Amino acid sequence: MRREDIINRLAAIEKELKKRRADDRLGTYNKGAKKHKKQIAFHKCKKRNRWVFGGNRSGKTECGAVECVWILRGIHPYRKNRKNTFGWAVSLSQQVQRDVAQAKILNYLPKSWIEDITMLSGRRDSPAGGVIDQIKIKNVFGGISTLGFKSCDQGREKFQGSSLDFVWFDEEPPRDIYEECLMRVMDRKGDIFGTMTPLKGKTFIYDEIYLNAKNNPEIWYEFINWEDNPFLDKKEIKLLERSLDKSVLDARKFGRFSAGAGLVYPEFDEAVHVIEPFSVPGEWQDTVSIDPGLNNPLSAHWYCVDWDGNIYVVAEHFASGKDIDFHARAIKEISRKLNWKTDCKGRVSALIDSAANQRTLSSVKSVSELFYERGINVNSNVNKDIFAGISRVKSFLKQSNGEANLYIFSNCVNMIREFKGYFWAAGDAPVKRDDHCMDELRYYIMTRPKPVERCVSASPVLKDKLRRIKKRLRR
Repeated sequence: MRREDIINRLAAIEKELKKRRADDRLGTYNKGAKKHKKQIAFHKCKKRNRWVFGGNRSGKTECGAVECVWILRGIHPYRKNRKNTFGWAVSLSQQVQRDVAQAKILNYLPKSWIEDITMLSGRRDSPAGGVIDQIKIKNVFGGISTLGFKSCDQGREKFQGSSLDFVWFDEEPPRDIYEECLMRVMDRKGDIFGTMTPLKGKTFIYDEIYLNAKNNPEIWYEFINWEDNPFLDKKEIKLLERSLDKSVLDARKFGRFSAGAGLVYPEFDEAVHVIEPFSVPGEWQDTVSIDPGLNNPLSAHWYCVDWDGNIYVVAEHFASGKDIDFHARAIKEISRKLNWKTDCKGRVSALIDSAANQRTLSSVKSVSELFYERGINVNSNVNKDIFAGISRVKSFLKQSNGEANLYIFSNCVNMIREFKGYFWAAGDAPVKRDDHCMDELRYYIMTRPKPVERCVSASPVLKDKLRRIKKRLRR
């Protein structure tokens, strides 16, 4: 073969390889030296209601598109695969569908996998330029899977009737459409997953997904920001940061929710302050703090302080619509399980809101007296200064050196939820809503808890245990 023919042949091979690489973007997704770890965490999660809250260009939409293609093709690497799956990709409008979700799906879908395309507008042989109604995809198990495209501007009625294996929300849908889609996946025990930048503030997604994840075992979420995307150039990140106003940077860079005057405790970071429970040394035990409520929730938490002055919130009782007998029994039972210290008469000591001393017309005894009769020795001498208390809590969340002094066990789900939903109102007062845990935390912090006296005779085993605890907290 002549040299010229060899060169032409090599050029033809290279052209074919480039074409195949372009057709196999799915095969190179999240492979190689660079890996988007939070995308992988999303795909590996087995929960049925998953959300990625991400800034613009953080890689969140890629998650949803690839997840759809994997499910439809029957090649999901982390889930049980099936044939003949049926799902929806839901966008805010048909134009957004065409430009974002539809474009991403087509980017990861080789033409050889497409059995048929139904168009709402445009040409089947050039679907990227039009609006797709449905794509039929060849499943590796021999079936045909279907992806339907929906837009929220069609209205709720267009989302009725079908039984689905999954729904992907590209950006946040209206509540009525979200609820309708929950009904669509019920029959097949299907999945809901969403990828969004939370630009609308405290919507129902904030309440039902972000705040409720700890209470619902089927809900999972992850925040993705620009720094998490290994494929986004650092220079481009700096350029984007300079071009955005600080008021929208939280949402567009970090994918964070924001509203009104902002969070009371923006210093709170689940990755830092929420830790898994461990066996706390008995000498660290300090006291219980209670914000009383009968119709409203009663919140009680158990607080410990270590030798370095770090505070640990280790247990929680939170219930509404219950009487004093119920709450007293619950507090004593939790204390028993924790082997919590008591006084010489076997009473559990606790701080409580001074309002508990008030007697109403319907009762000759105060809440404090009723608790005392039931074995809870409450102390109502608490400092209720809101602004000073918030300032002190902030100092424990983040010291001047950037380190934390306050850690919450992950089983204290209501305190964690309130931290994330505690917002300022007008002036220097927070919104008076869902603040029961925040109030009794403040009562406790304002007692200025002191480090426990160091045990000089600690055994080698205890010393090693505490060393490992400290190491775990620093991760």
